[in-house]
Amino acid sequence: MKVLVLGASGFIGFSAAQALSRAGHVVYGQTRSPEKAKRLAAEEIHPITCSANSTDWHHLIPTLDVIVNTLGGEASYPDSVRGLLNSVAEAAKTLRPPGSPKLSWIYTSGTWVHGFNGGELVSDTTPVDLSGSHSVELVKWRPACEQEVIKNEVLNGIVVRPSLLYGRSGSIIGLMFDRLKKTGKVTWPGKPKSGGGLQGGRLSLIHQDDLADFYVRAAEKAPLIGGLIFDVSNDVTESLDYFLQRMVDIAGAQGPYEYTEPQNVFELAISTEVLVKPYLARSVLGWQPKKLGLIDGLELYWKAYLASVE
Repeated sequence: MKVLVLGASGFIGFSAAQALSRAGHVVYGQTRSPEKAKRLAAEEIHPITCSANSTDWHHLIPTLDVIVNTLGGEASYPDSVRGLLNSVAEAAKTLRPPGSPKLSWIYTSGTWVHGFNGGELVSDTTPVDLSGSHSVELVKWRPACEQEVIKNEVLNGIVVRPSLLYGRSGSIIGLMFDRLKKTGKVTWPGKPKSGGGLQGGRLSLIHQDDLADFYVRAAEKAPLIGGLIFDVSNDVTESLDYFLQRMVDIAGAQGPYEYTEPQNVFELAISTEVLVKPYLARSVLGWQPKKLGLIDGLELYWKAYLASVE
């Protein structure tokens, strides 16, 4: 296949582009940074240096099979998500030869759309209120955007919802590593569990590499799975308290660990318990997470993080 990864130098996009290349596909990686373009080239990924919202990469659209949208930051805000989707759909309508298969569009959302469910498990097919009233404040707009993706008449839309990411430089878990390295203390934004917070609660998690493997399988089966939404998470949730205590022990930090009052909508999202038990990726794609869980591999992940920042 010919695959374009938007946001290919990011935490999710880089590993996805690597995995697709290793699977034998022709991979193009969009990045705005000339320096990061060199990193992509070194991984045998064709770098495309431009803004994702520009038309500088649209010359690829006539022959692409799949576009994987892993964009973060401002490019993941609702106006940008909708604008990019509509722009690519219009370009595909104009540039692809008559009779071409639909161009597949894999959009990266997240399990925060489920919101807090009072300790009940949620899955791929658990209904999500399209108004976003039940979703975490930070992503209330996403359920409606997900529907626009899977119902697009021009593109073959697919949605992936990763849970909290870990591994290597750490992603969201890496933010806790950053605070620990700076302050010598283990902290986590948290409200009491009775209010939907994570104090004494559990984490739904996915390793960067296992998510990348999902993208490969989804891209390869894209013509068969259009219109589906996949939650991507490990088989079991993990205790936040046990994770934080293990972190104190492994890092030799000043104990005990502490919960802090969330200071913004992002920290409020991190502090929300979302218990995910997905099944579609396993039953439809034969996907299965293989990496060590966060707690079992925590010493390894901490060392990997330190190596990435030193």
